[in-house]
Amino acid sequence: MRILLVEDDPELGDGLTIGLRQAGFAVDWVKDGNAADHALQAESFDFVVLDLGLPRLSGMEVLTRARSRGQTMPVLILTARDATGDKVSGLDAGADDYLVKPIDLDELTARIRALTRRSAGRAAPLLTHGDLALDPAAHSVTLAGQAVELSSREFSLLQMLLENAGRVLTRSQLEQSLYGWRDEPDSNALEVHIHHLRKKLGSELIRTLRGVGYTIAK
Repeated sequence: MRILLVEDDPELGDGLTIGLRQAGFAVDWVKDGNAADHALQAESFDFVVLDLGLPRLSGMEVLTRARSRGQTMPVLILTARDATGDKVSGLDAGADDYLVKPIDLDELTARIRALTRRSAGRAAPLLTHGDLALDPAAHSVTLAGQAVELSSREFSLLQMLLENAGRVLTRSQLEQSLYGWRDEPDSNALEVHIHHLRKKLGSELIRTLRGVGYTIAK
């Protein structure tokens, strides 16, 4: 999952970037509202963590513009503003959740997982497909009850395919979700991850539609 982090505090932004990446997310960090607005117009993100008190353009304006463009990804406001009026305004403007600083990283990642489930129309925390089960919270995968070791990229790729079971995802969609700006994957990196998943989970799990993309059938 690719997250846009919008935070102007350098120490907090750096800490959140490191923590979220360690939790398995691809994270791009910008430090002002204009940069966030431009990033959201130029690229695709699965989730946004948004501060309100930003230079150049307020977080509220960033949110309003994104929703007016029809962008539906979950947005969690992360701010020092704890007044009820600020919370109401943020949620009414289109935010999906509101968290007041200081924050606990475990709580933040749990809220990200919960909001992602909700946006995908799922209630259960586990993603299952036959004998295959993926637990986003525990970052674990089992096949017929046996643990399967996956790399961070393999796990993220499998999670995205399971969340979109029955849909064909293009190479571009998968790469944008897996890699942030700082990453420079090899041209065949996605195919290598697909190959490893097939070796570990069975060759029939992930289907290739040549010239289109990849899918896991429902």
